[in-house]
Amino acid sequence: MNYKLQNSEDKNSISRDKIIVRTSVIGIIANVMLAAFKAVIGILSNSIAIVMDAVNNISDAGSSLITIIGTKLAGREPDKKHPFGYGRIEYLSAMIIAVIVLYAGVTSLVESVKKIINPVTPDYSTVSLIIVAVAVVVKIVLGRYVKSVGKKVNSASLVNSGEDATLDSVISASTLVAAGIFLIFHISLEAWLGAIISLVIIKSGFEMMKETVSQLLGERNDPDLSKSIKETVTEFEDVQGAYDLVLNNYGPDSWNGSIHIEVPDTYSADSLDRLIRSIQEAVYNKHQVILTAIGVYSVNTKDKDVIEAKKKAEEIVLSHEHIRQMHGFYMDKEEKTMRFDIVISFNAKDRHETYDSVIEDIKKEFPDYELQVAMDTDFGEV
Repeated sequence: MNYKLQNSEDKNSISRDKIIVRTSVIGIIANVMLAAFKAVIGILSNSIAIVMDAVNNISDAGSSLITIIGTKLAGREPDKKHPFGYGRIEYLSAMIIAVIVLYAGVTSLVESVKKIINPVTPDYSTVSLIIVAVAVVVKIVLGRYVKSVGKKVNSASLVNSGEDATLDSVISASTLVAAGIFLIFHISLEAWLGAIISLVIIKSGFEMMKETVSQLLGERNDPDLSKSIKETVTEFEDVQGAYDLVLNNYGPDSWNGSIHIEVPDTYSADSLDRLIRSIQEAVYNKHQVILTAIGVYSVNTKDKDVIEAKKKAEEIVLSHEHIRQMHGFYMDKEEKTMRFDIVISFNAKDRHETYDSVIEDIKKEFPDYELQVAMDTDFGEV
């Protein structure tokens, strides 16, 4: 990758970091102001729901601060110890936010249960209800804004923060509902509503945690991204197929990968080198994916008998259920060898059994040939 490409990547990264930090600062300011108002109102009106709501706003401000710290740490330059950079720190910060949401939900549930056991009569005022109503509107707007920015810049931390803010608006809205019921029917349902909403928050926290852990473990290739990369690669003259694409994620929008291509067996080393470098540059410019390795399958182009043998072998292979693809076929008539790869779906009950069945049928058709068949995986399988 040349200097111009690296410079472009750095500018995009800086712009993304600035957007995340700016959005998080807005979240901190809004949440601190709301927390201060709600804490005063909750104490004066003896409302546990409003006090818990204020605590939630403080946790939201903390989430935004964690997002800023995570973004700054993730933006550090690669070094000897971490040559692929620190991008995955963003996933860790998203996980911390998920833990905060879980903690807030559990704390709120405990306090609500206490109030159910030992109820306290709330004392609502018109001013307090107006401020809570304003808070609902602010949190809805803030939540949508932060979440939309998070999706735009592919920041799990911002998305989680936006989701948390949206949940807070639900909590505040439930407080207004409880206040209305109390003022009209003189029945206090604050604690019960608080308990129900706490369970919703806990569920949301678990879902955030599950998604972040999945990202850290390593998810399958994005099918759309995989398809578009393969299309870019096969646009090159003489590239007859693109297979075995593997993408490794080292943080949001940070991808390295490898792929195999099929080229005619007449290609020289010099021509192949130029082709590979051109493919790497095109894939980076179009998809921001760095192909660190491009493997090569040599395709028979000179012998008609071999071409017919390939068609026959492909017919046998694809007749088996759960076989998604055959590629990399090459036959050497002099050495009596035949090599190719088969892609077996994860839907197969036993992939190794499917593989053995394919080999058995190929041997029946080509008994004089030594087989070199690799079992491949489609990392973008839907």
